[in-house]
Amino acid sequence: TTDAFRRVVAGDASIGAQLDRLAGVDLDDRDAIGTISAEIRRSIEAIPVPDGLATAITDALSRIGEDTACAVRSSATAEDLPTASFAGQQDSYLDVVGPAAILRHVSRCWASLFTDRAVTYRLRNGVDHRKVHMAVVVQQMVLPHAAGVLFTAHPVTGHRRVATVEAGLGLGEALVAGLVDPDAYEVHDGVVTARTAGTEPALTDDQVLRLVELGRTIEAHMGCPQDIEWCLADDRFHIVQSRPITTLFPIPAADDGDNHVYVSVGHQQMMTDPIKPLGLSVWKHTAPRPMPDAGGRLFVDVTHELASPATRDRILMLGASDPLIGDALRTIVDREGFLPPAPDDGPVGPPPGAAPTPAPIETDPAIVTELIERTQASIAASRREIEARSGVALLDAIEADFGERLRQSVSDPRSMQVIMAAMEATSWLNDNLETWLGERNAADTLTQSVPHNVTSEMGLALLDVADAIRPHPEVVAFLEQVDDDAFLEQLPTLAGGQEALAAIEAFLDRYGMRGVGEIDITRPRWSERPRTLVSLILGNVRTFEPGAGARRFERGRQEALAKAEDVLSRLRALPDGDQKADETERMIDRVRTFAGYREYPKYGIVCRYFVYKQALLEEADRLVQAGLLREREDVFYLSLAEIRDVVAGTAVDDALVEQRKEAFASYAALTPPRVLTSDGEVISGTYGRDDVPAGALVGLAVSAGTIEGRARVVHDISVPDLRAGDILVTAHTDPSWSPLFVSIAGLVTEVGGLMTHGAVVAREYGLPAVVGVERATQRIEDGQRIRVHGTDGYVELVS
Repeated sequence: TTDAFRRVVAGDASIGAQLDRLAGVDLDDRDAIGTISAEIRRSIEAIPVPDGLATAITDALSRIGEDTACAVRSSATAEDLPTASFAGQQDSYLDVVGPAAILRHVSRCWASLFTDRAVTYRLRNGVDHRKVHMAVVVQQMVLPHAAGVLFTAHPVTGHRRVATVEAGLGLGEALVAGLVDPDAYEVHDGVVTARTAGTEPALTDDQVLRLVELGRTIEAHMGCPQDIEWCLADDRFHIVQSRPITTLFPIPAADDGDNHVYVSVGHQQMMTDPIKPLGLSVWKHTAPRPMPDAGGRLFVDVTHELASPATRDRILMLGASDPLIGDALRTIVDREGFLPPAPDDGPVGPPPGAAPTPAPIETDPAIVTELIERTQASIAASRREIEARSGVALLDAIEADFGERLRQSVSDPRSMQVIMAAMEATSWLNDNLETWLGERNAADTLTQSVPHNVTSEMGLALLDVADAIRPHPEVVAFLEQVDDDAFLEQLPTLAGGQEALAAIEAFLDRYGMRGVGEIDITRPRWSERPRTLVSLILGNVRTFEPGAGARRFERGRQEALAKAEDVLSRLRALPDGDQKADETERMIDRVRTFAGYREYPKYGIVCRYFVYKQALLEEADRLVQAGLLREREDVFYLSLAEIRDVVAGTAVDDALVEQRKEAFASYAALTPPRVLTSDGEVISGTYGRDDVPAGALVGLAVSAGTIEGRARVVHDISVPDLRAGDILVTAHTDPSWSPLFVSIAGLVTEVGGLMTHGAVVAREYGLPAVVGVERATQRIEDGQRIRVHGTDGYVELVS
């Protein structure tokens, strides 16, 4: 048992010293890892198995016969975690015979806790070496006819009702090691639906079904889908090992037993990271319809809309923004019997991503100005009412604000009219100018540097901050050494520091409520972690000349005006040209008047979220002082309803909080699907294109133009290391990434659509962009030269 391992290791002081050295090793220092790991293994193998333990082992062995061949198998406490299986990281031994050999291999199993690969795996996954212990399982060997692996859920698609079996003749060691091609079977609801022969058949269909039935029993006992190792001897199955399948995405809860289809909210919001419980709770209060969650992500149940011919086309229109979602949904529609019969009562709530046909609206800049002023006044009123309250009254005020102001702002018909008018004008321009002039995606240029785009203005505003800092070398040198968030307090002591502080504070007053993953209220905001901005500011100081912000905006505006003049003059040369030009001019005016407002409603939500967050954290401080909450940020792992209970005097269940922290950490390792069924099946759509060069990475064209440059694969906005002309490659961007856009020449993301924030800002800045490129951050190497075809929607790997 692990207790035996602890006693053995604790009795050797030299191992403790070696563990101290190992804890300080850098992950990239392979030589040091190898040297220290080998020392620890030698130390452990040199320790005699204690007499009492040795006697227990040999006594057990005598009961089955000392000459019986055994497997001596490692089983570490860090194996089969939700976030990491550690499969194959430690050693096991087969066909070990005799007491002396078994005791020697027990020591070798203990020592294998410190193989180079196991140590590196723990370092990469943040697992403390001292907190991992080793048990050893000694099993009588079976001489099997066949052996293999059973997954009680499909390991690739996640389908919970499809089991897969891999089988090979003889021992399963070669199969698990990938040395032989196995027979493969799929079983769906008790029927063998697919089989592939790798060897001469190792199992009959009846045996496959019997094995899967046994696997279902184990799954029910363990409470989750299982990865099972088995062997077959004399027509009897022996289960050698069972562990959870760690890669499956959880299924949203549904109690009705019906089939359901779920569409990811995060892919539409450009934030596919997991969200903490408070963040989920707040977003659900914001949303206009119910949103189940799973794996820390939010989904929309589109089953009934997809089943009804009256609403199906509107749901499939999600494919206009994200073709992979659209294709996945069409796959489900084409499946016979999966969707329920078409409902008679029409849609349930508004379809996600769709909006009712807006009433006609005039092209009037005053409408946008009025909407912005109304939003600002509403946020100010919310702040006054919420900041004045505490305890239950605070929760009442926040929940009232959801209904009275936040949802009202989100669903404001006038606001939706403006956004839809801009989208319709964009489509009109692109469609007609391509038909009349052969101009593809002309609206991308026509919408550069439009007014009132609060997200693109933010990137330009950070250029102005750099202008205030650039003339002061002492400030620049200080910022290059910043490593905490208290640096603002030290700025006034430096030459030019007061000017720098004023510029940064002015930026934070306007944009400090923003941050990466901002739809999750629990994520840090720039006002809370201003050091996040330091690398962006320094990058602007190094890359740009003074006044770059204003020049960039004006350059985009002039390019848009020149494009407008060009297409209008060419249209007037056509038959009925004056009429076409007049219509086009009206649409250009319409799109430039309204397009910038597209970013404002989310800005309003994020501003309001920051008001809620500040008030809730102050309340959390009071709860900590009252002994009802252990740590301030434990409040992030509670829902609003649970916070209300704590405020009313119910102490937090610390075990529940810890459980949720562990679950949240496990969710980070999962890749959320765009479309998921209630069977757990991840439906992966395809672009279905054959008009791109061989080897090109296909995506969605969202901002016209072609650019070639160095790819910079960036996962963390605070350490971008970008140079002018670089092409940003990342998983997803939200508005907080827009300050990077001023430095880059193009954009590639794994997630996104035509109207997501990254696409909107890329068009306004005139950056060629392709989004929705699956696994772009893995398929494109950092520093690799690539060519982005923003008009045609693909990326070429040049070198």
